[in-house]
Amino acid sequence: MTIHREGYIFILIATVLFAAVWFASYKYLGHIPLVHYGIVVIFFLLWFWVLWFFRIPTRQLTKGDNLVVAPADGKVVVIEEVYEPEYFKDQRLQVSIFMSPLNVHQNLNPISGTVKYFKYHPGKYLVAWHPKSSTLNERTSYVIANDRSELLIRQIAGALARRIAYYVKEGDKVAQTEEFGFIRFGSRVDVYFPVGTKVNVKIGDITQGGVTVLAENP
Repeated sequence: MTIHREGYIFILIATVLFAAVWFASYKYLGHIPLVHYGIVVIFFLLWFWVLWFFRIPTRQLTKGDNLVVAPADGKVVVIEEVYEPEYFKDQRLQVSIFMSPLNVHQNLNPISGTVKYFKYHPGKYLVAWHPKSSTLNERTSYVIANDRSELLIRQIAGALARRIAYYVKEGDKVAQTEEFGFIRFGSRVDVYFPVGTKVNVKIGDITQGGVTVLAENP
């Protein structure tokens, strides 16, 4: 396991805060051990959660030219046919993965190919499962294409997520399971497939980014 670079400053802040709280608690409440240790434990758990949030686990990643792998850890909350107005401007099959604050928040390319389109949209911070979050929230829209398929992947900020990090631009050649972004503190990732695509997941399934196969291309 490693720690994502997006977390360095937050871990530093959490460490300084934990040390300051421990010192102040010891100095002013050390004579009341139950209170002192209770405060220390609470702030230690908060510090550990910050560290845990930015973890990047070591995994055996899934790769294959005919496979579309999950771009994120989380829970499948939407599988439905919708109109995609930004890029395709037609009906698409949307698969949405909700990332809770306990999930790994690194985002990985579901296929290899060329970045055909990329756009960052500032916006609101509705809860990530809100029906309008995909069009009103802060988000990115990212299209990757190869000889087999063309997919739109959308990073969507949630009520707690206040920054979407992205590391690709139009024209880039990208590889399957390589990192393309990161979202802080709860969010959602949508993948838009051609209508008729047979997906390998169902609502409620838990995905692992770069491991779970969402669908197979011919």
